[in-house]
Amino acid sequence: MIQTRSLERTLLQVTVAVVGLVPVSAGVAGALWGPAMLNPGAGADLDSHYRYLSGLLAAVGVLYWTTIPRIEVMSGRFSLLTLIVVTGGLCRALGMLIAGPSSGWMLAALGMELLVTPALYLWQGRVARQAVLAALTPRAAAETGAANARNRA
Repeated sequence: MIQTRSLERTLLQVTVAVVGLVPVSAGVAGALWGPAMLNPGAGADLDSHYRYLSGLLAAVGVLYWTTIPRIEVMSGRFSLLTLIVVTGGLCRALGMLIAGPSSGWMLAALGMELLVTPALYLWQGRVARQAVLAALTPRAAAETGAANARNRA
């Protein structure tokens, strides 16, 4: 059972590392090329805003990466980052309802924000719960053994 928990933890860590490439690379690309990445005719204000938001996107990806080494105890950070990403996804979806459908890239981003990110959140929660149970199990066994020894005496 311990190997299964360890394997699941490792798989979650690898998945977060790979999936984290999406916001980091999109954020860095947006910061470097601005909205010209999508629309070469954008003005300076839109360019500035786009690059700022791209920096935030890259930071979110990096912050997800910081959860990897001890992912089973990083529930607070993971939850906050998930809330930020899902809120952004809901705003993107609202924009699509108002302005009409977006390109395939934006639909893929929406899928990451509203499907992949919540799924990772649920998975991280499962790994965290398993880690807590694993930590409690030896303690509970020791307490039960001590209680049985007292009862026999």
